[in-house]
Amino acid sequence: MTFTKIDRNAWPREEYFNHYFSQVPCTYSGVFKLDITRLRQSGQKLYPAMLYCLSTVVNRHQEFRMALDESGEPGYYDVVHPPVTPFSIRIPRHFPICAYTPDFDAFCAAYERDMATYGNNPGMMARPDTPANTFSVSMIPWASFEGFNLNLQNGYDYLPPIFTMGRFYEENGRVLLPLAVQVHHAVCDGFHLCRLVNELQDILNG
Repeated sequence: MTFTKIDRNAWPREEYFNHYFSQVPCTYSGVFKLDITRLRQSGQKLYPAMLYCLSTVVNRHQEFRMALDESGEPGYYDVVHPPVTPFSIRIPRHFPICAYTPDFDAFCAAYERDMATYGNNPGMMARPDTPANTFSVSMIPWASFEGFNLNLQNGYDYLPPIFTMGRFYEENGRVLLPLAVQVHHAVCDGFHLCRLVNELQDILNG
């Protein structure tokens, strides 16, 4: 894991970062309908497959690997990893899977190993060695949605993206999955968010 601190004197985004982080703190969210028809036809498990696809597009772009260091200065990780959210008696617990790899089969195998190792551990943090270079993914598989928003008391200091998936459904012969994405405007504009969603759909299209 490598964290590269931003040189704010030479950072083209400095003016925008200062505006949306300090002057007018701003996060925003959007909900998108992903076509997962081919993924469902493939027989792959939905959750680990979506974790892989999300991790792939997130790791392509610096703005989605941003974070603050211990002194509150912005920078970015060379790689970030998604968490898994197992449920025990309907209580969500979070732990990161093994390091992201672009090899889909290896990624899914690591997911299964970590589920077997940590999935039944008690407590909110089922795995004790949570690294800092993670981003948030969760799923609400019991209902679909067209709008979704997180209200974080200290959210204006949180730079990584937050993804929430809903229940998939069929429409006009296609299988659609709602995906809510919350980002910090200090590091991510609408262009960056739309590019991520379009690239994610390209991956799902195969």
